[in-house]
Formats: sequence, structure tokens, C-alpha cells
Amino acid sequence: MLTPGLSLEVWGDPIEHSRSPELHAAAYRTLGLDWRYGRRRVDEASFADELATLGTDHRGLSLTMPLKGVAHRAARTLDRRAELSGAVNTLLLAPDGPHGFNTDVGGIARDLAAHGFAEVDEARLVGSGATATSALMALAELGARRVHVCARRPEAVAPLAELGSRLGVTVAAERLDAAAAAPVPLTLATLPGGASLADDVADAVAAHGGTLYDVVYGHWPTDLARAWQRRAGGDAREVIAGIGMLVEQALLQVRIFVAGDPDAPLPDEDRVLTAMREAVIAH
Repeated sequence: MLTPGLSLEVWGDPIEHSRSPELHAAAYRTLGLDWRYGRRRVDEASFADELATLGTDHRGLSLTMPLKGVAHRAARTLDRRAELSGAVNTLLLAPDGPHGFNTDVGGIARDLAAHGFAEVDEARLVGSGATATSALMALAELGARRVHVCARRPEAVAPLAELGSRLGVTVAAERLDAAAAAPVPLTLATLPGGASLADDVADAVAAHGGTLYDVVYGHWPTDLARAWQRRAGGDAREVIAGIGMLVEQALLQVRIFVAGDPDAPLPDEDRVLTAMREAVIAH
């Protein structure tokens, strides 16, 4: 039986923008759990001290930037996605220590499948940071065998190429400021929300990019989303924002906090997922 009155939080810096409190509150309300979910501004330097202050009433943490690396190092155990990605966005707090998970990978994969991409053979990634790592893993789980990575510095693609070799995915580096020649059915943009791209660069990526899946859900539309809309004459049907990924990864976090397992479905999960979607759409 789950303990009543437990506390959970999302940590990061900045943290004011986080939608996690709305998502999690909707889930626990639907599940009939009187759990509290708050937010706390925590940076890398203060992470260990803040973690040490948590008592037994704390069930878990959601981690956003810049804490995914330090949370990875703090975890006593790691699930496979966290181990391969080097990033933890979820800590389950237990008497034997924190257990780390990466639900970003599953969140991207589940949302892509919901938009008709349950199987992907080839795709393009824009960006080479931590989110690109999770996106590459999601594409691998959906069957991708070749992924082109556009980056401002092609040498930054090397860690993704190494990970790709472990996943059975060929990673090809492309310069972001050069025309993307190879046509693909799907492009995943993993750039931060405030990232700026010149129109000619964005248009070159859009020219043969298939459907755009942009992990950004704030700062909308992004420069790439605008380029896709220019290509399609204003038709936004081939542009998918990251709000669905946000909801899906949070659902996996709720599974972890409730059952300790991201693969264990929740009671009446469809109703929980609907409540979570409605919570973010309403704001």
C-alpha cells in the first residue's frame, strides 16, 4: 500500500517555467493519492546539499536542466536508458538510496508513435546536446538504422556516433549551416527554445526534412517551425510541438513514483493520461 501524504518535487535552474507540478498534480488527483508535488530552484553546486536534506516523506524528484548529469552521478542504480544516455531526469528516493531513470527517451518514443511514427528507418536530428542523446535512443527504439545529425560543430557529433554504434544506428554528421541534402521522413529538433537560426539555414533543413518533431513546447513557434510553415505555405500539419513528449515522459515518472517501474501501467491509465493532457492544455 502506498504511503499517504508523500512529497515530490521538480528541481532545476531556472524552474519557474516547469509544467511538471500541473501534470503530476492532475495524475495523483485522478489516482486518488494525496501526494504533494512542488518545485525548487536548485543548481549543480547545491544539488548534493539539497538532496541530503530530504526526509523519508519524499518519494521522488523530477530533474530538469542543468541537473541531469549530477543526478546521474548521484543515483545508486540506473535503468538502461539512464545508463546509456548519461542523464537522469527522475530519481526514486528509497531507504537504500536514490534510483535513477531517464523517461525522456520513452516520452519521445511514445509520442512519436502516437503521431504515426511507431516505426522509423531513417531520420535527422538537429542539435547535438543532451536532448539529442535521448532523441537518438528513442529513434533506435523505434527501429531507426541511420540518423543524420545537424550541428554547428560536426566534431560535437562524435559522442552521438559512439552511442549510435552501441545501439546499431549509423550516425552521419552534417553541418547545420550547409544544405541538408539527404531527404528524410522525419526531423527531430532538439535545440533549446531560445535558440536562433537564420532563415536560410532553417529553410535548408526544412527543404527535405519530412515531418518536424520539435521537442520545444514553450518559445513557440521556433525558427525551424516557422521554416516548415513557410515550406508548406502556412500549413502546420507537418509540425509537431513537444508538449506531447512532456506529458508522456511525466506519465512514465508517475509510474515510477507509484510502482517503482516505468513499464508498469497505472490503474485506469487512460483516464490519468487524459487528465494530464487537459492540465497542460488548460494553461
